[in-house]
Amino acid sequence: MRPRRAAILPALLLAPLLFPAAAPAAVGDPRERLADPAQEARARAIGRELRCLVCQNQSIEDSNADLARDLRLIVRERIAQGATDAEVVRYLHERYGDFVLLRPPVTAATALLWAAPALALAGGATAILLALRRRRVAPDAVVEEAAAPLTEAERARLAAIEAAAAERDRRPS
Repeated sequence: MRPRRAAILPALLLAPLLFPAAAPAAVGDPRERLADPAQEARARAIGRELRCLVCQNQSIEDSNADLARDLRLIVRERIAQGATDAEVVRYLHERYGDFVLLRPPVTAATALLWAAPALALAGGATAILLALRRRRVAPDAVVEEAAAPLTEAERARLAAIEAAAAERDRRPS
């Protein structure tokens, strides 16, 4: 019976992580929803395209932050007033800037941000190639230096070393 209990305990501890409570259809108070289902669907679609300025990686539809609630209300008010989807998004974009958009427009600044990893990779590859090229050139320089003729002092020392080695070889062991 003990092995079975040992197997059940981890399952009980992991169950809340594996089966989270069902998330509500939309965050927020149901009283905030629009009466017209088509308008509410448009509001949700727009809300999924707008970033929560507090949470930063959630849409305003997924966030519980007060500011996200306020933005959801603004979206629904504008839709109820008859604004198009583009007008609602433009209104919030003008008010909060590119950061409110989950998919910001491509500008020079955003293009540079997207290109930065590729530029860094290219720079690193260039640095590695230059280092390998220098490493390949360096042994040739050492060979050229070694091929230089010996000075008289070096020849005398070499002769003494060779004579000592020959003497050692001639001695009986």
